[in-house]
Amino acid sequence: MAMKKTAAKKAPAKKAAAKKPAAKKPVAKKAPAKKPAAKKAAPKKKASGAKRKPNAAFMKAMTPDGSLAAVVGDKPIPRTEVTKKIWDYIKKNKLQDGANRRMINADDKLKPVFGGKKQVSMFEMTKLVNQHLK
Repeated sequence: MAMKKTAAKKAPAKKAAAKKPAAKKPVAKKAPAKKPAAKKAAPKKKASGAKRKPNAAFMKAMTPDGSLAAVVGDKPIPRTEVTKKIWDYIKKNKLQDGANRRMINADDKLKPVFGGKKQVSMFEMTKLVNQHLK
């Protein structure tokens, strides 16, 4: 008979334990919903800040040498403008490779700028162009 009394006591204890976790679950579900809202607020503060200033080194007027002057002109201009003018020249003359768009094909004016190479990557191009600025 002792076994029956023990079994009867365990059953109500399980029901009470089952009710407690059910009450905790809704609280846990609400907490993750609040976290993304806090993350969204942070980018808004960055967007409302002042405009980004360009680096003074990029805005300094540089004089292109003779080979680069044939493409961008001989007046002193900032590096950013040199890059823009070179890309305008590349697009105008359709010098971007058709199969691999990262590669630039050199024509007669660009070949001396690219160090005599027939084709360079767009990333290598900026390094080669900077060698022609004073």
